[in-house]
Amino acid sequence: MMWRLLSLRALSLALVLALSAAPAQAVTIWICWQGSNGYTMSGRMEFPDRLRDADIITQDDVTAFQITGYRDGIALGSWSLADRQDWQTWYLRYLPREQIFPTNDRIPGPFDQGWNADGTATNCGLGGFGFNAGNYAQDFCLDGVWLEESGMPPPTPFYALTEAPYIADCSDPALVS
Repeated sequence: MMWRLLSLRALSLALVLALSAAPAQAVTIWICWQGSNGYTMSGRMEFPDRLRDADIITQDDVTAFQITGYRDGIALGSWSLADRQDWQTWYLRYLPREQIFPTNDRIPGPFDQGWNADGTATNCGLGGFGFNAGNYAQDFCLDGVWLEESGMPPPTPFYALTEAPYIADCSDPALVS
């Protein structure tokens, strides 16, 4: 009888450990952005499912992130959280209930999004790519240079998608409206 009780406790413990070791569910959000002059960006991010209805998601909540920038459908560069170096800018705000990356004055601070590009969009490094959205513009950094011609006005809405875009470079206006 004692052996059965111990076996039942061991089985219960094994089940609890197995369930706690199971991977947590993640929400995947697809990123599509249209800039000026043929510049576009696509990507994706993930965060824990338990934050699906949170007020705000920040860089501290994101578990996977990747973006690729394009000009006229040709890839310019990419950046991912997996490749992030300590010196690289990583600042993100996302409103999951609205499925929007807040822009302009919706979030206090000098810039709303800094994805390997700070408020000047010049710190993405040689060979680097980044995106910045702040109080002056939404734009790209490429090889440590601000691509001013990629910019959109700060208050331009920047929505997320719940499904992968069918055009990799997000150049279809229907994807972002």
